[in-house]
Amino acid sequence: MDVLRFGSRGTLVEYVQLALTRAGYPELRVDGVFGARTLDAVRDFQQRNRLRPDGVVGSRTWNQLIPYLKGYTTHTVRAGDTFFRIAQTYGTDIRRIMLANPTVDPRNLQIGTVLYVPFNFTLVPTQVAYSSMLNAWIVEGLGVRYPFLRTGSIGQSVMGRELVYLRFGNGEKEIFYNAAHHANEWLTTPVLLQFAEQYADSYAEGSEIGGALAARLFREYSLYLLPMVDPDGVDLVTGVLTSGGFYNRARRIADDYSQIPFPNGWKANIAGVDLNLQYPANWEEAKRIKYEQGFVSPAPRDFVGSAPLVAPESYAVYQFTRAHDFLLTLSYHSQGEIIYWKYLDYEPERSREIADYFGEVSGYAVEETPYASGFAGYKDWFIETYNRPGYTIEVGIGTSPLPVSQFPKIYRDNLGILVGGMTQI
Repeated sequence: MDVLRFGSRGTLVEYVQLALTRAGYPELRVDGVFGARTLDAVRDFQQRNRLRPDGVVGSRTWNQLIPYLKGYTTHTVRAGDTFFRIAQTYGTDIRRIMLANPTVDPRNLQIGTVLYVPFNFTLVPTQVAYSSMLNAWIVEGLGVRYPFLRTGSIGQSVMGRELVYLRFGNGEKEIFYNAAHHANEWLTTPVLLQFAEQYADSYAEGSEIGGALAARLFREYSLYLLPMVDPDGVDLVTGVLTSGGFYNRARRIADDYSQIPFPNGWKANIAGVDLNLQYPANWEEAKRIKYEQGFVSPAPRDFVGSAPLVAPESYAVYQFTRAHDFLLTLSYHSQGEIIYWKYLDYEPERSREIADYFGEVSGYAVEETPYASGFAGYKDWFIETYNRPGYTIEVGIGTSPLPVSQFPKIYRDNLGILVGGMTQI
């Protein structure tokens, strides 16, 4: 982790500020600027945690802050401990502790037992830029808070970052949602993560989500969420990756395409391959189109690669899909408030009907993919290979990366789609 100090700016500063607001400094503004108020809060936090109060966020301070980004800490049971006393110590509630430790009998706590202690706040933030680290921390934290979820990795990125997923439910009907195939479309990641948290909490409470009983969904469906297909590219766009060999290579790639703003215009993986032009669905036609547009080498966007599935991220998604029996897929992109439902002349059974339902509950337009963008995408390959409903959901309005201020509306618009992806199949 980078060392941060007075005057630092950027996404990592946002994470420090977010952690501090959760740790007892709610008046602190999360703006990515390490100013005087952040400095004061860091010093006070360090003093409270028996660290040198120098106001510099180095490794030891990061280690104390990161639990507030993962949403939990651990506690080793001592003599006289009860769930009530532990909850008071950490400012949380008994329900959260019981939920995170389902095999522990609160009436018979054993000294030395290590407990998970979730903090008493909503885990998924909606006011900060995302990164591979934050995505992984949240997935880990959700798995701890809600141990009925399963988490794992489907593979690794070019830089070796894990492509982490969440699984909900035990039903025979398998469904798959993915987000952030494109780096500068990272705002789609918290769409899936917030849905994951809301779904998990609804299941734990025995309540409904989007008008459907969460327990029924959990019983009938196995829902897989892959919130970030392109972690390296997202880190580049959001300013977490700013140096080193991979960054320098990306910078050189961008120099060959000076008309595309850097890093905001970066959609590809860190090697300059567009991950949503990597699937074996008439890839050659996608190559012809993109070469005619001038994307003939690694680029910030629209380079199809040397062959299908050479990008490890796309290959991992491909293999993950082949290993399952998904009845429906949603691929989240931005922008336009559009639902793309068709590939060439393929019209899987009920695919248009479901698309129209998605349009009704979201207010999004239902359209066919423009020809120039209609090949080698994940949706295209899924529909062609399985003849089942697959959709690209383009959220928000404007130029990607969309501002986080759009997130509340985006999520409201898409909750019906996210639930309907199960209930409509």
